Amino acid sequence: MEAVGQLSGGIAHDFNNLLGVILGYSGLLEDHVSNDPAVRKKAEEITKAARRAADLTRQLLAFSRQQVLDPKVLNLNAVVADLEKMLRRLIGEDIELTATLDPSLGHTKVDQGQIGQVIMNLVVNARDAMPKGGKLMIETANVELGEEYARQHPPAVAGPYVLLTVTDTGIGMNAETQARIFEPFFTTKEVGHGTGLGLATVYGVVKQCGGYIWVYSELGYGTTFKIYLPQVAEPVRPETALALPTSSTHGSETILLVEDEDALRALVHTFLSEGGYTVLEANGPTQAIELGRHHRGPIHLLLSDVVMPGMSGPELAEKLRSLRSEMKMLFMSGYTGDSVVRRGLLKSDARVLEKPFTREALFRFVREALELERTPESDLVCSLGEESPAKSKPFAGK
Repeated sequence: MEAVGQLSGGIAHDFNNLLGVILGYSGLLEDHVSNDPAVRKKAEEITKAARRAADLTRQLLAFSRQQVLDPKVLNLNAVVADLEKMLRRLIGEDIELTATLDPSLGHTKVDQGQIGQVIMNLVVNARDAMPKGGKLMIETANVELGEEYARQHPPAVAGPYVLLTVTDTGIGMNAETQARIFEPFFTTKEVGHGTGLGLATVYGVVKQCGGYIWVYSELGYGTTFKIYLPQVAEPVRPETALALPTSSTHGSETILLVEDEDALRALVHTFLSEGGYTVLEANGPTQAIELGRHHRGPIHLLLSDVVMPGMSGPELAEKLRSLRSEMKMLFMSGYTGDSVVRRGLLKSDARVLEKPFTREALFRFVREALELERTPESDLVCSLGEESPAKSKPFAGK
């Protein structure tokens, strides 16, 4: 499983760069053929296909625990409540959905979008296991795993957890199927009716959140998934809208662009230049340091890839800070497979723009990075889910 995860993460990293180029130029093509509906339709189909590919790549990264996360303290009850109406439409009228939520539920720190995807994937899996209808139950509870229990269920660690349980009354699974359900591309569905990445994605997200997942199932009696996420004592912070000093996404600042993928670097250069920015282009850390040292005039922003040969984006930023203390930081990343890179991003006060991205997202992130003060504690910091060594492995079993 670990080897497959590393392989899929490496492939996804390169594939995200290619998808970024495809999405970027298809978007430019749509703009240039806006007066020709037939050609514009073809360009839109390219964009749709690339976005579907990006979604598939994102699932691979979730399985391998290498996707960019935005963890926040939240209450799982609120997540389930927000999804409930959508879930009811998803499962159909022949399946009865019951949500039993503990009103005193503790808080956990996870990426809300990813944990929502976990719930959706488990519900879809349950729906498919009940072709003739049945019952689906979602429950939340506070649990305390004791030392003795943890010793009997490695790699569990004793402590307080938030428990999310999804139970169905479907066809169930035999032992052989249970042993393989979290493998990527494993599926019991007919060809064309599933990628086999749904539960692999669940596995990866739970693991990256420092949690555990267990499955209980018996043929003819249904299946129960139990997800344990570490409790945190921090309060839930209300969402606040960004208040940027300017409404424009364009600008006139100087940006040092560092990207080792030539085609993607050229595309981002084109976008930024069209947006009014002065762009200094570097094909890697060595050239970026030379530009930082010798450029006459200010450099307002470093826009750098995270994973590059020889030196990571965060390491490059640390070196450039000694030369350009006023320079703001913005990273681009399609994956974060190296633990050194993850630690560097966690220490950084920069944001992370997830690949592949649109031109609009690029402009928005650039303006936010330029105009917002550097505050490491700010809610705007987009950090990664650092895995706790003691809690990094989820497990399946009883």
